[in-house]
Amino acid sequence: MLDIRFIRENVDAVRTALANRRAEVDLDGLLALDQERRNGLQEVERLKQERNTASKEIGQRKKAGEDTEAVQAQVRALGQQISDLDQRIRTIDQELTQRLLTIPNLPSSHTPIGADDADNVLVRTEGEAPSFDFDPTTHVELAERLGLVDFARGTKLSGAGFVVYTGVGAKLERALIQFMLDMHTREHGYTEISPPFMCNTETMTGTGQLPKMAEDMYTVPADSLYLIPTAEVPVTNLYRDEIIDGELPIGFVAYTPCFRREAGAAGRDTRGLIRIHQFDKVELVRFVEPENSYNELELLLGHAETILQRLGLHYRIRELCTGDLSFAAARCYDIELWAPGQQDWLEVSSCSNFEDFQARRARIRHRPEGGKPRLVHTLNGSGVALARLFVAILENYQEADGSVAIPEALIPYMGGLERITPS
Repeated sequence: MLDIRFIRENVDAVRTALANRRAEVDLDGLLALDQERRNGLQEVERLKQERNTASKEIGQRKKAGEDTEAVQAQVRALGQQISDLDQRIRTIDQELTQRLLTIPNLPSSHTPIGADDADNVLVRTEGEAPSFDFDPTTHVELAERLGLVDFARGTKLSGAGFVVYTGVGAKLERALIQFMLDMHTREHGYTEISPPFMCNTETMTGTGQLPKMAEDMYTVPADSLYLIPTAEVPVTNLYRDEIIDGELPIGFVAYTPCFRREAGAAGRDTRGLIRIHQFDKVELVRFVEPENSYNELELLLGHAETILQRLGLHYRIRELCTGDLSFAAARCYDIELWAPGQQDWLEVSSCSNFEDFQARRARIRHRPEGGKPRLVHTLNGSGVALARLFVAILENYQEADGSVAIPEALIPYMGGLERITPS
């Protein structure tokens, strides 16, 4: 959430930044409401002083034996005015908060200006694309032929966009999760968290999913809960309404399933694993000092990249432009894997710096040694998303006989299995 004082004092810069994001925000209406609130607070103070003066006058008149009825009536009228104004200010506070909750974060000064994903900037490409002496097939054909995924039964159980991993496919999914958790805890210093898979409204609001993205969420209305779209939500909210003592940065890693309606996505990539409503993900979250947050973003990006490097996959990094940023991000890198069966790049991670946007919404502060509490900066990135990683492994490691080789780093997690072959 943006600071109303910052908006008030930097209105032209905020207006330009929001225009660069292609965000339509009624700043004039917001500032008019803010001005009404401040005027109201000043008027309440004036009326209270007037009431205090009149109250003293009542005491003086009583001592002098004079009639106080008119002054008492004045005090009662002033009290009613104060009560009415207090109620109006409370109403304005609620409306201001609701409006501020719908305003996206401002792009970082580093973020390239652009309209949409076509304006995202290629940062670098890593690794080599595999070469085949045969026509590579898609992960859908490979998964069905090798008995790794049952698409039909997933649809029967839950509807379109759900799948069942079977046999070696389920084992490969589990191996990838364990491999990534081990990498991030043993080599990158993250603390593993196993959070709830459902969260309440305040938790979803703290990271920016609500109210903006309510239509994309799966809900449990009877209990006012939401199925999480990413582990970022519960893990970031671990410190909601708290002051963190001790040194920063703090890093957490969590595996969770993720649930997304993907509203408006019908007809896009609906065959296979590229766009599904439930998928596994290993998520990285960092709480950092504001002065170090952009160095920390590069570190986070490197942690996610290490997974793909160890798996020997060809990937690229793109920096998102202002028009393609997520609601809460100030700066973001996307990591995309090459999928030869798709002849396309698949996003498997977004590494974002939210600056103090989430911390202000969730009231997360840190007390530096010898200093006063202040808002932290929060970062998160997928480390990485499983479904598309599963796709990339099948399509990059496929062989002419229809088998799929297991990346060397995963062989210990697969019980020594080196190749998936048709049964």
